[in-house]
Amino acid sequence: MPRILLLLTDLNIGGTPTVVHELAIRLAPFARTSGGDLQVASLAPRGAVSEQIEAAGIAVNALDAKGPRDARVVARLHRLISRERIDTVFSFLVHANAAAAAVSLFARNVRFIQSIQTTQPEPKWHWKVQKLAQKAAEKIVVPSSSVAKVASEWCEVPQKKIVVIPNALDPEDFAGLERPAEASETPIGFLGRLDPIKRVPDLVEALRDIPRAHLHIFGEGPERAEIERTAVRLGLTRRLTMHGAVPRPQDALSKIRLLILPSAAEGFGLVLIEAMAAGIPVVATDVPGIRDVVQDGVTGLLVPSAQPQRLADAINRLIADPLLRNRLIEAGSADVRERFTWDMVLPKYWELLGV
Repeated sequence: MPRILLLLTDLNIGGTPTVVHELAIRLAPFARTSGGDLQVASLAPRGAVSEQIEAAGIAVNALDAKGPRDARVVARLHRLISRERIDTVFSFLVHANAAAAAVSLFARNVRFIQSIQTTQPEPKWHWKVQKLAQKAAEKIVVPSSSVAKVASEWCEVPQKKIVVIPNALDPEDFAGLERPAEASETPIGFLGRLDPIKRVPDLVEALRDIPRAHLHIFGEGPERAEIERTAVRLGLTRRLTMHGAVPRPQDALSKIRLLILPSAAEGFGLVLIEAMAAGIPVVATDVPGIRDVVQDGVTGLLVPSAQPQRLADAINRLIADPLLRNRLIEAGSADVRERFTWDMVLPKYWELLGV
């Protein structure tokens, strides 16, 4: 009778909350069938994804931390685990992993499993904290071999503790999306958190050398002001639309014909498989995490990071070559169905969690 708690830092719109949401709605029925339960908790106050999870009949607990240094959240988490008789805590990202590790000092007969989802080198203190936190975990789940490598090298996680489980989706959720109308400018787009590691200003710079494109950016984050400044500096504001955050990736993907992910590092790049499942070709950077998902020249195009001209060249190539676009679309869709569906991935979580 497993009683599982999925714990993450916040439930704002983003990659990891999306992963947790999708995992929760698929695991909860199996936990209940065996007489157990599954709940979700966030260290931060409620976010937009909270309602999506609750709509599936899954309890969401907001621990209302006032910030990353609010130690009172550890006591609240301990009370939640005790009150709900949780026997397995599965935490995601460094802040949640650290809180779970702290609770492990007091909670008895509870399994602690952690997830590392990034290859981002900065801030270095995150990796120092994770190095300590991982000692409390029975297993460390990572979405790609790139994250497995950094977990081993930067956090000294023993290889026997690492479990690679890729992110997944249901291809039918992305089938039959409407396509934007034909226009003189091809709608291309970025979808994700506007964080410096994503290097979205590189994409704005690349736009200067892509005369047949209009750039749509979906997301919010601390880099928004820099993106807007770059567009003003280059005189590109009329060819750029900032949409803000969207509740579902389909809302963004239905408005573009090409997805670009110019990150300096990723743990996986969930948006890549979402685009491929939707029949949208991708251009991305040849960096850890992304290269685990995209096969260069087969399921997408990869270019070096921090080189806007190379990014522009790849985008122009795809806009001009419909045969290449179609080949990438077909191969990308097939690869998603072969490697990244819930049918392929969910049994690995059943085994890990004993559901």
